[in-house]
Amino acid sequence: MTRYGMTRRAALRTGLTGMAGAALPLFHVHGQGSAGVLRCGFWDHWVPAGNESLQTLCKEWGAKNRVEVQVDFITSVGNQILLTIAAQAQSRSGHDILSFPTWEPSSHARLLEPVDDVVGRLTQKYGEIAPAAAYLAKREGAWRAVPAIAGTQAKPPCIRYDLFEKHAGIDIRAMWPAEARQGPGADTWTWDTFLTAAQKCHAADYPFALPMGQYSDAVDWVGALFRSFGASMMDAEGKVTLRGNDKVKQAAEYAIRLAQYLPRDVWAWDDASNNRALIGGKTALAFNPPSAWAVARRDNPSVAEKMWYAPMPAGPEGRFTPYLPYFWGIWSFSKNKTAAKSLLEFLSERTSAERQTTATSGYDLPPFQSMTDFKVWATEGPTTGFEFNYPDKPHQHGQYSVAFAPAPADAAVQAYTQAINTKMIARVAQGGQKLDDALAWAEGELKNFVLGG
Repeated sequence: MTRYGMTRRAALRTGLTGMAGAALPLFHVHGQGSAGVLRCGFWDHWVPAGNESLQTLCKEWGAKNRVEVQVDFITSVGNQILLTIAAQAQSRSGHDILSFPTWEPSSHARLLEPVDDVVGRLTQKYGEIAPAAAYLAKREGAWRAVPAIAGTQAKPPCIRYDLFEKHAGIDIRAMWPAEARQGPGADTWTWDTFLTAAQKCHAADYPFALPMGQYSDAVDWVGALFRSFGASMMDAEGKVTLRGNDKVKQAAEYAIRLAQYLPRDVWAWDDASNNRALIGGKTALAFNPPSAWAVARRDNPSVAEKMWYAPMPAGPEGRFTPYLPYFWGIWSFSKNKTAAKSLLEFLSERTSAERQTTATSGYDLPPFQSMTDFKVWATEGPTTGFEFNYPDKPHQHGQYSVAFAPAPADAAVQAYTQAINTKMIARVAQGGQKLDDALAWAEGELKNFVLGG
């Protein structure tokens, strides 16, 4: 089935369901020649069951609509999915539907078929889509891709509740129970409280596993921290807003204070480093989706059964959660656009979405807040209910965050890729530079991005 490879993150490689709702209206896509074939290139999921679920759903839809659905799973290892997108964009040929990582709908907006009709019907049924997803997928007045369920993740705190209670004096399960409510002390779950907890857990030799390097996990959580302080490096028009910005300075000063209670080598960590610390029982907290827990459940069960999710700490401007979504896009040169839209609408239906999320043990996140009540987050374990607060829910009073928003996407993606936020902090906390000098450096880099330098 797979022409592009099945490689997955090494930690999950050796192991880790119904018809979906009422059928969508037939779109008369079954016809002669290529009209009866739909070619899909989906992201090769870290959790193997995610591929199986998506493939089954496509098969069911194809049988119902008499369309041959050909499914390839394309690995993100070695940037293969990005290379595939680039090659198909250049050749104007390939799949009808393709998975697009976070920034790619913006990069290829003019080659993607508008999907306002699909998104419009879905939002009419399920409510508005997360603003962070809209920021990434809407360009030139149109939706260029449908926010995907498969692959979309958030990175709230995954906490060792036993270590938190013992060393920081916080009963995180009581504060954020597996119920749609806040517990005692939830209003104190702020970045100030977080800093004190980090200090205490560091003293107990269980420092928080927060990367500060140049990979996505680091850029994402630092971006969410800045948003909670109301600190943006660029505005929606692309104007750089750094020097003289008290909110940016306050956020940076906080990150610098926090860094002294993190492991000394966090500046060199990649996206697997925090996973290893959590799985190995060496940390009291990491910002991570349930993938690390899934490996711990297999390899270190005594650690896995003591994990608990809480929402992000609140800052002066609110609570923001690191968000890394995937999208499903239809090429403008697709030969079967009608069928492609019908399939994407089917995959986004509540019943289909819940099947995908359940198959991945709660990893995958739908873009609708009305879908944050799936049973898997309340029942997955051990410990049962530990995932309840993984998706942003109404009682948490938070929202998803993409680092460097609301800057124009073409500039924001460069700042993201170059990890300007974490590099700026590293210049002070690791390199001994004055904060004003680090801010001046970041300002220069961002202005180059805006000017296309």
